[in-house]
Amino acid sequence: MAECMLADLLRDLFKIEARNVAINHDQYSLNSLNGFFDTEDGQFFFKFHQEEGEEAMSGEYYRADILARAGLPVDQPLLMSVLPGEQILVYRRRTDPRFSDVLRALDLNDDPAARAKAVDAERKLNAALLGVYRKTLHAVTAAEVSAEPVHRLFYERLIDPPTGAYPGGRLASFYVGKSFAFPGLTLDWQTLSRLRFSINGTEYRDSLGALFDEAHERLNPNRLAGAGGVTAHGDAHNANVWYEAHGDTAHLSFFDPAFAGENIPTLLAEVKTTFHNILAHPLWLYEPSLAAQHYSASATLDGNLLQVTCSHTPSDVRRELLAVKGEAMWRPLLAELKVRGMLPSDWRRVVRLGLFLCPTLVMNLRAGATSHNPVSSLIGLSYAVMAGSEPVGCEDTLSRFFDSIDPDRG
Repeated sequence: MAECMLADLLRDLFKIEARNVAINHDQYSLNSLNGFFDTEDGQFFFKFHQEEGEEAMSGEYYRADILARAGLPVDQPLLMSVLPGEQILVYRRRTDPRFSDVLRALDLNDDPAARAKAVDAERKLNAALLGVYRKTLHAVTAAEVSAEPVHRLFYERLIDPPTGAYPGGRLASFYVGKSFAFPGLTLDWQTLSRLRFSINGTEYRDSLGALFDEAHERLNPNRLAGAGGVTAHGDAHNANVWYEAHGDTAHLSFFDPAFAGENIPTLLAEVKTTFHNILAHPLWLYEPSLAAQHYSASATLDGNLLQVTCSHTPSDVRRELLAVKGEAMWRPLLAELKVRGMLPSDWRRVVRLGLFLCPTLVMNLRAGATSHNPVSSLIGLSYAVMAGSEPVGCEDTLSRFFDSIDPDRG
């Protein structure tokens, strides 16, 4: 039935006769569906995107031309519709895997040679991106920043967009007033939102509620112009990146730049890639049933502290990708901002709050609400807290990462 409806849509929009329409079962496409179809002219790949309230978005929804003009590697769609509710792109079908699929295979079965090749491809992409960010970095106004669609991935998921009411949007529908089932413990939102986390013995400063409140205040688009703006994809998680292998080397290219822009706040440009391509893997965000098979997690209540024990650790390839993202992107980008006098004193908080919103608002992490179970829910919320909050009296992987990219540290 769905395939027939898509064939009808393609006919109505583009006057083409689609045959053999096949929808992919894609764990990474949380707000879209994609698949393949044939016509008399060949084989094609489509991606159909649906975002809450998209009818209120101004400007062109898919803007691959912005990235192409900036010199970034991006796959241009052959056909596209930007009508609300009918936002679909059609590409020539490729046999290249997406980078997300390459990395998932390495998560589950490490191959040092393949890992080195993938990490090198990531390094080369970051070098190209950094060049574009340096070239396009410019002063922006609050109005220019606020007009960018990238905020639909962050701030606008915290509020009710028509009224600005907070909490609203996904935050309200996912979590507020709901019950949370973890292994060994069930809590209501009012209680959970006020608890600080202790994860494998490391305590964190901020509760979930405090992090959402701070994100609502600091990630308001009107407050993000201080670090300037750049031309960026904005949502380049690895399911939107092709992996093109050529012998011993490979390179990466973008597609589906739904949130691309020329005035994207510099400190938000690489947040989605940093979280979803590195911290969100393996398995716990996108394949929670497998996460429950591979990892264990439990929680107990100790006063105002949620004591979490979790067996999940990042795979070798994710650790190497984090190092590359720090060395090849974040540190030189922050240094550039500092040289130009555009680095806010609280840049760590801005980046951390963006990282925190990535897992919590991209999908509902509450067990039983969608695909998440008690184990994956606890792992996901724990990773969100680790991303958003500083550890108390010690260091952890992310605090060391932030120290390593700090331009004020040698």
